[in-house]
Amino acid sequence: QVQLVESGGGLVQAGGSLRLSCASSGGTLTRYNMGWFRQAPGKEREFVAGISRLGRTTNYGNSVKGRFTISRDNVSNTVYLQMNNLKPEDTAVYYCAADLAALVRTTSDEYDYWGQGTQVTVSS
Repeated sequence: QVQLVESGGGLVQAGGSLRLSCASSGGTLTRYNMGWFRQAPGKEREFVAGISRLGRTTNYGNSVKGRFTISRDNVSNTVYLQMNNLKPEDTAVYYCAADLAALVRTTSDEYDYWGQGTQVTVSS
């Protein structure tokens, strides 16, 4: 069973950058499409980005397009989210998730495995 562990969150000023990592401790991630989601207090969980098994297809939420980049390294079993030009509204807990489906999906209910989340706080 896949166990996902996120890291790289923290406090950053608006306009700054962070890189989140998601590593698997329970098996290879090559079987899975991977996604990043986020949830701010009082809000629903939101799709941020997704990437296919071999990294050939990516998908982004409208609010992060042009600022965030998802990538993966199947040798090290790690998925990344590079976040640039961060805004206060990006403040949330960020989760990575694994999905066995054939296509990259954007709905959180369809993902099979989840990490515990990492906090990102962007100050104005």
